[in-house]
Amino acid sequence: MLAKITKFMRTSGAEKKIFIEAFMTLGIMRAAILTISFKRLTHSLKLQQNKEQIGLLNQEDTQIAHSVAMGIRRAVRRTPWESACLVQSLTAQRMLQRRNIPGIFYLGVGKDETGKETMKAHAWSRCGEEIITGKNGHEKYTVLSVFAWGKK
Repeated sequence: MLAKITKFMRTSGAEKKIFIEAFMTLGIMRAAILTISFKRLTHSLKLQQNKEQIGLLNQEDTQIAHSVAMGIRRAVRRTPWESACLVQSLTAQRMLQRRNIPGIFYLGVGKDETGKETMKAHAWSRCGEEIITGKNGHEKYTVLSVFAWGKK
């Protein structure tokens, strides 16, 4: 425990700020998912028809998006609550939207690999060419809905 605190104290102020913001936003999004309808959670997003419609980011926005992604990954490992893919994607969307960085949030479904006839869902988010959250296994899912935020 002391080693983790020491490691945290050695990180830059910007990294600490992003980590704390990610941790808090993960908690807020988890609570929101449990208490608010999905339609209301996504009311500020634009439902996209074209799942690939997203612009490229400049170098500065790409670096910020990468920092946000790293902060979310670090915070997810330390939350005492479940911070699954949907929570992470909504957190990324909120954090990036605050920074005026556009992106896309995907919802997909796929067959459960256990051999049962059940479906499973996955959410992931992307900025420019980089997948910010939910990268592992996203290609196994069929995209059902695509939501965009930010500039075109």
